[in-house]
Amino acid sequence: MILTVTLNPALDETVFADRLVFEDRTYITSRRESAGGRGLHASAVLHAWGAPTLALVPSGGETGARFEEDLALRGFPYEVVPIASSIRRNLIITDQQGMTVKLNEPGSALTEEELLRIEEATRKYLPQAGWLLLCGSLPPGVQAAFYRRLIQAAREHGVSTLVDTDGEILQDALLEKPTAVTPNRQEAASLLNKALITRQHFRGAAQRMLQMGASIAIVSLGNRGAVGARDSRVVEANPPPVDAVCPIGAGDAMNAAFAWAMTRADDFPDALRWAVAAGTASACLPGLQFASLDQTREMYERVELR
Repeated sequence: MILTVTLNPALDETVFADRLVFEDRTYITSRRESAGGRGLHASAVLHAWGAPTLALVPSGGETGARFEEDLALRGFPYEVVPIASSIRRNLIITDQQGMTVKLNEPGSALTEEELLRIEEATRKYLPQAGWLLLCGSLPPGVQAAFYRRLIQAAREHGVSTLVDTDGEILQDALLEKPTAVTPNRQEAASLLNKALITRQHFRGAAQRMLQMGASIAIVSLGNRGAVGARDSRVVEANPPPVDAVCPIGAGDAMNAAFAWAMTRADDFPDALRWAVAAGTASACLPGLQFASLDQTREMYERVELR
C-alpha cells in the first residue's frame, strides 16, 4: 500500500473565468468546491491506477464538514483524524488558456493531542505500507521536526518515504534521510539559496540534496520535465512539447506515479520517466484533473531519458 499524509488539507474553491487579464473585465463561467491537498491528489491518482492506497487527513469545523462531503465522493480509501479548528480554504482562479492564480490560507494550528493522534494513525498503517508520502505544508505552529518523526517511524517498519514540501520543513526532513524528495525548481532554489537556471544547475541541485541526506532527489521543472539523482547517477526526463492547460496538481501526479512505479520495480530512471509522463499528461487537462493510466502510458512513450 502507498500511504499518504496531508497535514494541512484545504477546501479548495476553484473559479473558472473566460480569461485572466489586468485592468479589464473578466467573467466567471463556473465555480466548484473540492477537497484539496497534495496527498489526497496523490491517493486519487493511485486509486484510479488500481494501486492500493490510503489517505490520512485531519479535518474539522464548518469547512471540514464540506471537505469531508466531497472526500466521500472521491472513491479512494481515507481516514479522517478529527480536529477542533476549521481547516483552511484556498482560492484557485483559472481561465480557458490555462493561466492560473492560487491563493492559499496558512491553515489552523493543531494541538499536541491532535498531532499525536495523526502520528498514531500513521504508525497504525505503516506495517501495511511500502511507501509513505508526506505531502504539503505544515499548519502554523507545527514544528518542522514532525515530518522527521514520521520518517523515522517509517524507517523502523522498512517503509520508503517521499517528502514533497519546501522551506525549513524540507531542510529539516533531509536530516532524517528520507528515501526521496521532490521539490520544484523554486523550492530547490530556496532550499539551496542559489539561483537555478541551467541544466547544469538542476543536476548540481539534485546531487546536493543527496549530500544533504536524501537517497533520491528529483527537481521538478514543469514543462521542462525533471532532473533526478540517485547515488552517482543523474537522469533527465524530457517531455515532448505540449499545450499545458492547468498545471495545478501536476506535481502531485508526479509523486504518485513515481511511488507507483518504484513499487513495481526498483528502476529509478523508469520511475522518473513515469513521473514526468503523469505530470505532463495531467497538465494538459482543464481544471484540477489527473491523467488516467492510459493517458499517462501514451505520454510515457514520448518522454525521453538522458
